[in-house]
Amino acid sequence: MYNTLFSIDKATVRFLTNTLFKDLTFKINKGENWALIGESGSGKSALLQTIAGRFNITGGTVTYNFDNELNGSSPDNNGVSINNKLIALVEPKHHFRNLSNTTEFYYQQRYNSSDSEDALTVDDYLLSIKSIPNHSSYWTLDKTLSLLNLHSLRDKQLIKLSNGETKRLMLAAALIKNPVLLLLDNPLTGLDVKTRQDFNGIIEQITASGISLIMATSVHEIPEAITHVAVLNNGTIVHQVDKTAFKPDLFNPDTSDSINTRELSSLLNVNKSAETYNWIVNMDKVHIKYGDKVILDDVNWQIKTGDRWALLGHNGAGKSTLLSLINGDNPQAYANNIILFDKKRGTGESIWDIKKKIGFVSPELHQYFPTDNSCLQVTESGYYDTLGLFRPSNKERTEIALRWMKALEIDKYARVLLKNIPASAQRLCLLARALIKNPPLLIFDEPCQGMDDHQQLHFKNLVDTICSLTSATLIYVTHYQHEIPNCVNKVLRLDKGKVID
Repeated sequence: MYNTLFSIDKATVRFLTNTLFKDLTFKINKGENWALIGESGSGKSALLQTIAGRFNITGGTVTYNFDNELNGSSPDNNGVSINNKLIALVEPKHHFRNLSNTTEFYYQQRYNSSDSEDALTVDDYLLSIKSIPNHSSYWTLDKTLSLLNLHSLRDKQLIKLSNGETKRLMLAAALIKNPVLLLLDNPLTGLDVKTRQDFNGIIEQITASGISLIMATSVHEIPEAITHVAVLNNGTIVHQVDKTAFKPDLFNPDTSDSINTRELSSLLNVNKSAETYNWIVNMDKVHIKYGDKVILDDVNWQIKTGDRWALLGHNGAGKSTLLSLINGDNPQAYANNIILFDKKRGTGESIWDIKKKIGFVSPELHQYFPTDNSCLQVTESGYYDTLGLFRPSNKERTEIALRWMKALEIDKYARVLLKNIPASAQRLCLLARALIKNPPLLIFDEPCQGMDDHQQLHFKNLVDTICSLTSATLIYVTHYQHEIPNCVNKVLRLDKGKVID
């Protein structure tokens, strides 16, 4: 019986024209569970995708020893395909498709009832997943739903799931395949405090069922079931060790940071709006329901210019729906008493009148944002509130876009397509896009997902500096207390659609 499940020895790994790894050597034995740690762009996600067979490997050798996992049934001539099916990779982004299986979802679809009818339910989606013949079926649908607390969501359409609910569903979909090897790319991002606390137990049950695990994660969030740690730096595995011998303090990244206040002050005075408002937001007894399901229940919320709010609550509490009413994306705003920027919704202002006053980032925007523009074009598109740049670049605006990218430490990606940079840098690019027009309202919904320690600290300091230099109004959503900027001084907490704090 083989002991080594997967090994790669002295291989070169390429994607398009980029060499991701040279002389890559890594192996996982049966019974081992690995954590991959390292700064943003160090190669953690690329290593997971390499193991999953996504990239072109030249030189060296790659070995999958999964034959004995097929209960005595040897794979056919298409062995590589069978091996790939016995590996499940859970990525930061989902790839759900609509019922007609022609296109992926688009951003505003989740708020338009007729459009969202073209979406599978959680039950439909999980029942459509094919398992491997002659292979373990330990993780049944019922057992998986129970482990990941998804029973109550079975009839919910995929497009209407919260970010955290989607994360749980993606893990469930991987488990139902009963893989030999489960690869998780930053699985804790987007999960609320309770689900993160439960995650240790979830991982323990998964590994106890005989599945081996490799996960990219933060040095601060290594589950107890992990047996080994690999540290990556700039496309190289620089350290491999038993977890018992791992010293996290040696691999905490440098968290020193500085903000160029003078440059930021100059950027904040470009295109600065002279308008002032009594009410940025004034909601009175807002009630939102889809079918019989109440999403927001008599919510009152008043936001004045210069207020800095944290919007908190568990996954599925209603935070994203509440923000969609402010950001102009949810048509149910017209059926409620909502004032935005001193104008009642439905009195003649267009969705674009609202959006031009808001700088917005959310996991959903990141999920659905087209990735075929360069990062510089994506940043410049913030001037026009479009999902990408659909007009010739404006020289002056391009220069300002580059300065914002420099302020967020991502200017090296200016000419690179958005899809070809790390997920954390993509998020920073969308943040630069949100900031470029100096809007009176900033809405940052889980902005630091997937960022390393330095990126989180730098962004937090940047937000605090912006709020010290301007009267910008801020709504900040996170599941991590330490991410909340120091300037935040008000809290709205939701639970099951009701304001509780």
